[in-house]
Amino acid sequence: SIFGQTLRDWELLIADDGSDGETRAYLQTLANPPRVRLIQLGHTGKPAVVRNTALREAGGEFVAFMDSDDVWMPNKLETQIASLRGNAGRGWSHTRFVLMDAARHTMREMPAADGWILGHLLKTETVIALPSVVVSRALLDQVGGFDEDLVMCEDYDLWLRLATRSRIDAIDEPLTIVRRHGEHYGSAATSYRDSIHVLNKVLQSGTAPQFEYYVRRERAKNSASLARCHMASGNRNAGLRTLLSAAPTSWRHHGWWTEALKAVAEGCAPQAFWKLIRDHGRRSN
Repeated sequence: SIFGQTLRDWELLIADDGSDGETRAYLQTLANPPRVRLIQLGHTGKPAVVRNTALREAGGEFVAFMDSDDVWMPNKLETQIASLRGNAGRGWSHTRFVLMDAARHTMREMPAADGWILGHLLKTETVIALPSVVVSRALLDQVGGFDEDLVMCEDYDLWLRLATRSRIDAIDEPLTIVRRHGEHYGSAATSYRDSIHVLNKVLQSGTAPQFEYYVRRERAKNSASLARCHMASGNRNAGLRTLLSAAPTSWRHHGWWTEALKAVAEGCAPQAFWKLIRDHGRRSN
């Protein structure tokens, strides 16, 4: 779908995170420097590292992102870049996207929000798909690349930083297809953990004081969900420790209590819960 774009002035950098021999052999057939360049990496397990490696090599005025399982409509790049050029002051763009299952059946369409969207992102009212985004290199250089401390949620972290600097240009046409299947990278526990890390960064930076309540609310919900993941995997102590460490900053939020009680009910007998609280209290004293 990249080769089928109506916009022809592009370069493609394929950063390969240590794929197996069959995939490497296929990628070699695509390599056609300088238009299509293949960057072979040892396996890192961190998409942020892989993406940043390609970003350092990219020479274009605009940058677009694509994962190996997603699809662009033929006029995607042409439409977005033309709109960005016609809207001075907007440094990045995204499109409506279609979510498909493994059999390529449409699950739903996600709209594209426009303008200053930091609050929408922090309230989880807006979802931005990575392959739907085009961003000016100048804006990207201002905020930096992907956070390499993150295993997941590195795209959400970048969107938040971009949203503090620039309005977003929305193309509310389904020009991107995102596919959901059983071989996605990462786990729910990792996603919750890294989301908490991203939200802590927002609080520590002080860049969104008007949305602090929503940031704390989302952090509380993610902490309780992380505890449930630990419980579900049989790691009861980790689940209870997660709940206890989050409680001082989360107990005011109704959503935290709902998930926390579910985690306790699913993961352990009540006596184990109260024993851990007593032990935690003795350590604190």
